[in-house]
Amino acid sequence: MSTPLRHRRFWSAAVATALASTLVACATGPGAGETPTSSAEPQMHDFSGIVTEPPKGRVLGTGTVLDVDGDVQLCLGAVAESYPPQCTGVPVVGWSWEGVDGSETSGGTIWGSYAVTGLYDGESISLTDPPALLALHDPVRPDDPTGGVEGDATAAELTEIQDDLSARLGTEALALWTERGYLWVQVVWDDGQLQRAVDAEYGDGTVIVLPALTEYDAS
Repeated sequence: MSTPLRHRRFWSAAVATALASTLVACATGPGAGETPTSSAEPQMHDFSGIVTEPPKGRVLGTGTVLDVDGDVQLCLGAVAESYPPQCTGVPVVGWSWEGVDGSETSGGTIWGSYAVTGLYDGESISLTDPPALLALHDPVRPDDPTGGVEGDATAAELTEIQDDLSARLGTEALALWTERGYLWVQVVWDDGQLQRAVDAEYGDGTVIVLPALTEYDAS
Protein backbone atom coordinates (compact mmCIF):
# COMPACT_ATOMS: atom_id res chain seq x y z
CA MET A 1 0.00 0.00 0.00
CA SER A 2 1.43 3.39 -0.94
CA THR A 3 2.37 5.90 1.74
CA PRO A 4 0.01 8.88 1.93
CA LEU A 5 1.44 12.07 0.45
CA ARG A 6 1.37 13.92 3.76
CA HIS A 7 3.36 11.10 5.40
CA ARG A 8 5.92 11.17 2.59
CA ARG A 9 6.25 14.94 3.02
CA PHE A 10 6.66 14.54 6.80
CA TRP A 11 9.29 11.81 6.31
CA SER A 12 11.24 13.96 3.83
CA ALA A 13 11.18 16.94 6.16
CA ALA A 14 12.38 14.80 9.09
CA VAL A 15 15.27 13.41 7.05
CA ALA A 16 16.25 16.90 5.89
CA THR A 17 16.18 18.21 9.46
CA ALA A 18 18.32 15.34 10.74
CA LEU A 19 20.82 15.76 7.90
CA ALA A 20 21.09 19.50 8.55
CA SER A 21 21.71 18.86 12.26
CA THR A 22 24.45 16.37 11.40
CA LEU A 23 26.14 18.82 9.04
CA VAL A 24 26.06 21.59 11.65
CA ALA A 25 27.56 19.27 14.26
CA CYS A 26 30.36 18.28 11.87
CA ALA A 27 31.09 21.88 11.01
CA THR A 28 31.19 23.15 14.58
CA GLY A 29 33.13 20.20 16.04
CA PRO A 30 32.71 18.74 19.55
CA GLY A 31 30.90 20.79 22.15
CA ALA A 32 32.25 22.07 25.43
CA GLY A 33 33.58 19.31 27.61
CA GLU A 34 33.74 16.80 24.75
CA THR A 35 37.01 15.12 23.88
CA PRO A 36 38.06 15.43 20.23
CA THR A 37 38.35 12.07 18.52
CA SER A 38 41.07 13.08 16.01
CA SER A 39 44.67 12.40 17.00
CA ALA A 40 47.37 15.08 16.97
CA GLU A 41 49.66 15.33 13.96
CA PRO A 42 52.90 13.36 14.32
CA GLN A 43 55.88 15.41 15.44
CA MET A 44 58.26 16.24 12.60
CA HIS A 45 62.02 16.36 12.88
CA ASP A 46 63.56 19.82 12.83
CA PHE A 47 66.39 18.94 10.48
CA SER A 48 67.68 22.51 10.43
CA GLY A 49 68.22 22.31 14.19
CA ILE A 50 70.59 19.34 14.05
CA VAL A 51 74.04 20.27 15.31
CA THR A 52 76.68 17.91 13.92
CA GLU A 53 80.07 17.28 15.48
CA PRO A 54 82.94 18.70 13.38
CA PRO A 55 85.40 16.18 11.98
CA LYS A 56 88.46 15.60 14.14
CA GLY A 57 90.94 15.50 11.27
CA ARG A 58 91.44 17.35 8.04
CA VAL A 59 88.77 17.69 5.39
CA LEU A 60 88.94 18.16 1.64
CA GLY A 61 86.64 20.52 -0.23
CA THR A 62 86.60 21.36 -3.93
CA GLY A 63 85.05 24.28 -5.75
CA THR A 64 85.40 27.97 -6.45
CA VAL A 65 87.44 29.98 -3.96
CA LEU A 66 86.03 33.50 -3.94
CA ASP A 67 87.91 36.43 -2.41
CA VAL A 68 85.87 39.64 -2.14
CA ASP A 69 88.01 42.42 -0.70
CA GLY A 70 89.88 39.95 1.50
CA ASP A 71 86.80 37.96 2.57
CA VAL A 72 87.67 34.46 1.30
CA GLN A 73 85.20 31.60 1.09
CA LEU A 74 84.94 28.21 -0.57
CA CYS A 75 81.80 27.91 -2.68
CA LEU A 76 80.35 24.45 -2.10
CA GLY A 77 76.87 25.11 -3.47
CA ALA A 78 75.57 27.05 -6.43
CA VAL A 79 77.72 29.80 -7.91
CA ALA A 80 76.00 32.69 -9.68
CA GLU A 81 77.07 32.94 -13.31
CA SER A 82 77.99 36.60 -13.12
CA TYR A 83 81.24 38.43 -13.64
CA PRO A 84 82.71 38.28 -11.11
CA PRO A 85 80.91 35.19 -9.76
CA GLN A 86 78.98 35.25 -6.48
CA CYS A 87 78.18 32.62 -3.88
CA THR A 88 77.49 32.00 -0.21
CA GLY A 89 80.16 29.57 0.95
CA VAL A 90 82.29 28.44 3.87
CA PRO A 91 84.86 31.01 5.11
CA VAL A 92 88.49 30.02 4.56
CA VAL A 93 91.05 31.06 7.18
CA GLY A 94 94.71 31.49 6.25
CA TRP A 95 94.25 31.87 2.52
CA SER A 96 96.93 33.64 0.48
CA TRP A 97 97.12 34.13 -3.30
CA GLU A 98 100.89 34.23 -3.19
CA GLY A 99 102.24 31.42 -5.35
CA VAL A 100 98.73 30.28 -6.29
CA ASP A 101 98.06 29.99 -10.02
CA GLY A 102 94.83 29.85 -11.96
CA SER A 103 93.04 32.88 -10.54
CA GLU A 104 91.05 35.64 -12.21
CA THR A 105 90.54 39.19 -10.99
CA SER A 106 87.81 41.75 -11.45
CA GLY A 107 87.83 44.90 -9.32
CA GLY A 108 88.23 43.81 -5.71
CA THR A 109 87.30 40.19 -6.42
CA ILE A 110 89.72 37.31 -7.04
CA TRP A 111 88.58 33.75 -7.73
CA GLY A 112 89.60 30.36 -9.04
CA SER A 113 88.80 26.64 -8.79
CA TYR A 114 90.81 24.69 -6.22
CA ALA A 115 90.98 21.70 -3.94
CA VAL A 116 91.20 22.98 -0.37
CA THR A 117 92.49 20.99 2.61
CA GLY A 118 92.12 22.11 6.20
CA LEU A 119 90.39 21.77 9.54
CA TYR A 120 86.66 22.42 9.68
CA ASP A 121 85.21 23.63 12.99
CA GLY A 122 81.60 23.71 11.88
CA GLU A 123 81.78 27.28 10.61
CA SER A 124 85.04 27.80 8.70
CA ILE A 125 87.99 25.94 7.17
CA SER A 126 91.49 26.69 8.45
CA LEU A 127 94.06 25.78 5.80
CA THR A 128 96.60 23.12 6.69
CA ASP A 129 97.97 22.45 3.19
CA PRO A 130 98.64 24.54 0.09
CA PRO A 131 95.64 24.63 -2.27
CA ALA A 132 95.80 22.64 -5.49
CA LEU A 133 94.42 23.67 -8.86
CA LEU A 134 91.18 21.78 -9.32
CA ALA A 135 92.08 21.00 -12.92
CA LEU A 136 95.19 19.14 -11.71
CA HIS A 137 93.55 17.55 -8.68
CA ASP A 138 93.00 13.81 -8.77
CA PRO A 139 89.62 13.37 -7.09
CA VAL A 140 89.03 10.44 -4.78
CA ARG A 141 85.64 9.01 -5.52
CA PRO A 142 83.78 8.13 -2.32
CA ASP A 143 82.18 4.72 -1.96
CA ASP A 144 78.63 4.49 -3.28
CA PRO A 145 76.47 4.50 -0.12
CA THR A 146 73.79 2.54 -1.98
CA GLY A 147 76.17 -0.26 -2.93
CA GLY A 148 74.97 0.10 -6.51
CA VAL A 149 71.48 -1.11 -5.61
CA GLU A 150 68.55 0.71 -7.21
CA GLY A 151 66.08 2.39 -4.86
CA ASP A 152 62.42 1.37 -4.84
CA ALA A 153 60.77 4.75 -4.19
CA THR A 154 58.53 6.06 -6.98
CA ALA A 155 59.17 9.34 -8.78
CA ALA A 156 56.05 10.85 -7.19
CA GLU A 157 57.16 9.82 -3.70
CA LEU A 158 60.65 11.25 -4.21
CA THR A 159 59.26 14.54 -5.56
CA GLU A 160 57.04 14.91 -2.49
CA ILE A 161 59.95 14.15 -0.15
CA GLN A 162 62.22 16.54 -2.06
CA ASP A 163 59.75 19.41 -1.67
CA ASP A 164 59.30 18.67 2.02
CA LEU A 165 63.00 18.29 2.79
CA SER A 166 63.95 21.35 0.76
CA ALA A 167 61.52 23.49 2.76
CA ARG A 168 62.70 22.10 6.10
CA LEU A 169 66.43 22.29 5.43
CA GLY A 170 66.38 25.65 3.68
CA THR A 171 69.82 26.96 2.78
CA GLU A 172 71.51 24.09 4.63
CA ALA A 173 70.79 21.95 1.59
CA LEU A 174 73.39 22.76 -1.05
CA ALA A 175 71.63 20.63 -3.66
CA LEU A 176 68.82 18.09 -3.93
CA TRP A 177 68.16 15.72 -6.84
CA THR A 178 66.60 12.35 -7.61
CA GLU A 179 68.55 9.55 -9.19
CA ARG A 180 68.29 5.74 -9.35
CA GLY A 181 65.26 5.62 -7.07
CA TYR A 182 66.74 7.80 -4.30
CA LEU A 183 66.64 11.43 -3.22
CA TRP A 184 70.16 12.76 -2.85
CA VAL A 185 70.85 15.79 -0.66
CA GLN A 186 74.22 17.51 -0.37
CA VAL A 187 75.14 19.46 2.76
CA VAL A 188 78.39 21.01 3.91
CA TRP A 189 79.05 18.35 6.53
CA ASP A 190 77.26 15.50 8.29
CA ASP A 191 78.62 13.24 11.01
CA GLY A 192 75.73 10.82 10.51
CA GLN A 193 73.08 12.63 12.54
CA LEU A 194 71.24 14.07 9.58
CA GLN A 195 71.33 10.73 7.75
CA ARG A 196 69.81 8.99 10.77
CA ALA A 197 67.13 11.68 11.06
CA VAL A 198 66.03 11.42 7.43
CA ASP A 199 66.06 7.63 7.70
CA ALA A 200 63.70 7.86 10.67
CA GLU A 201 61.47 10.34 8.86
CA TYR A 202 61.29 8.90 5.34
CA GLY A 203 62.47 5.32 5.75
CA ASP A 204 65.86 3.67 5.38
CA GLY A 205 67.39 3.84 1.93
CA THR A 206 65.16 6.64 0.63
CA VAL A 207 67.27 9.78 1.17
CA ILE A 208 71.05 9.73 0.77
CA VAL A 209 73.00 12.50 2.53
CA LEU A 210 76.25 13.51 0.84
CA PRO A 211 78.67 15.83 2.69
CA ALA A 212 80.47 18.27 0.41
CA LEU A 213 83.46 18.17 2.74
CA THR A 214 85.06 14.76 2.96
CA GLU A 215 87.45 13.53 5.65
CA TYR A 216 90.92 13.56 4.22
CA ASP A 217 93.82 11.13 4.77
CA ALA A 218 97.08 12.29 3.24
CA SER A 219 98.48 8.74 3.31
